[in-house]
Amino acid sequence: MSAPTLVDPVRTHGLTKRYGRTLALDGLDLTVRPGEVFGFLGPNGAGKSTTIRLLLGLIRPTAGSAQVFGDDAADVAAAHRHLAYVPADVALWPALTGAETLELLAATGLGTDLAYRDELVRRFDLDLRTPGRAYSTGNRQKVALVAAFATRAPLLVLDEPTSGLDPLMEREFRRCVAEASERGQTVFLSSHLLAEVEAVCDRVAILRAGRLVEVAGMAELRRLRRTEVEVGFTGPPPDLVAVPGVTGVNLLAPTRLRFSLIGPPADALRILAGAQVTALEVREPTLEEIFLDYYGETAR
Repeated sequence: MSAPTLVDPVRTHGLTKRYGRTLALDGLDLTVRPGEVFGFLGPNGAGKSTTIRLLLGLIRPTAGSAQVFGDDAADVAAAHRHLAYVPADVALWPALTGAETLELLAATGLGTDLAYRDELVRRFDLDLRTPGRAYSTGNRQKVALVAAFATRAPLLVLDEPTSGLDPLMEREFRRCVAEASERGQTVFLSSHLLAEVEAVCDRVAILRAGRLVEVAGMAELRRLRRTEVEVGFTGPPPDLVAVPGVTGVNLLAPTRLRFSLIGPPADALRILAGAQVTALEVREPTLEEIFLDYYGETAR
């Protein structure tokens, strides 16, 4: 099934959900663009699962709206014409084998590439003869991932999809996400594995206590945060203390110092150009460090 043209796969406006006195989601405005891999980050209780349940039409919003390819997510039948979903905790029919489960899902879904599905079964090293009741957590996850990636649904909603997978299978998962993106499918990935999101996503949204903290591309998100710089030199150390954007200047040794840089580097580079620099190391922050900064932390 091909995605509707010129329509955003996911759009929310003022999306709000209360459970009694608890405000789980507070006025979420979010747009996911066609064909992108969109990361949705936040700790437990941030509102990620609530957002996904609203997108799937499993619960109704207290206020605001959510749309899937222009269809109201509250219209479950309409919204589910466009998507495939992998939950964090997959439940399978206990008496059906993996092969029977995949056949049933293919018969009720949006169209399945059978050759690609067979390839994924091999890549995920999945034994299809096993009944659902005998599958481990990781193998149940593999069944759901194979079914989702083999479908031609224009939107893949993945909620903590690699729980229970070993590192080798996580690598296959990342390959599948890249292949889905190449086919033009949109991937909405909710995860707490920051390295996973950093490896596959085009843009990232950070959710905190039900509110959207930031939405940005990976490069843009990194530019918002500090860059760590180490400099080796001969002669007098470069005087960086008063340079705009430079913080935390630390002399590590008589000929080596470290500092943090926020914002454009031009002023710092001018000072370094006038010093006798012998080595320069620049390290961008990881997504994990960026994420922790948003919560007012400097280290795990």
